[in-house]
Amino acid sequence: MESAVKKTISTKHPAPAGRVNRGGRPQVPHKRRTAVSVMCTLIEKKIIEANAKRVGMNPSVFLRNLGLNTRIDVRVKTLPKPVLEMRGTLNHIAANLNQIARRRNRGDDLNAMERALLDQDMRSLRALVKNINTYVS
Repeated sequence: MESAVKKTISTKHPAPAGRVNRGGRPQVPHKRRTAVSVMCTLIEKKIIEANAKRVGMNPSVFLRNLGLNTRIDVRVKTLPKPVLEMRGTLNHIAANLNQIARRRNRGDDLNAMERALLDQDMRSLRALVKNINTYVS
């Protein structure tokens, strides 16, 4: 008898079978709690707001859809291996020439080894120019 009294006194009514939500706004499975701020000029802001209004969205939804659904082509610029090798050779030759130029600017004469290095660098440069010409044409 006691349990029957409690049921009639209780102000909460159990939900009927098949009905989970008794009313009100439904719960969102993933509530958006993080904000992203975007710096723009006043004119850019007005353009964004106008574009959002034109498609029937608020600026927040418009920018979110634009950011999530727009595909942006990213082009990674990579050079072919022969070009990278040529670049490395050029850097090596440039370092040698800088050392020789520094020594000549001090007034020192080149010794036999430095002359041999200079001749080797000149041959490397000529070969590199020939390589570049065949690669470009």
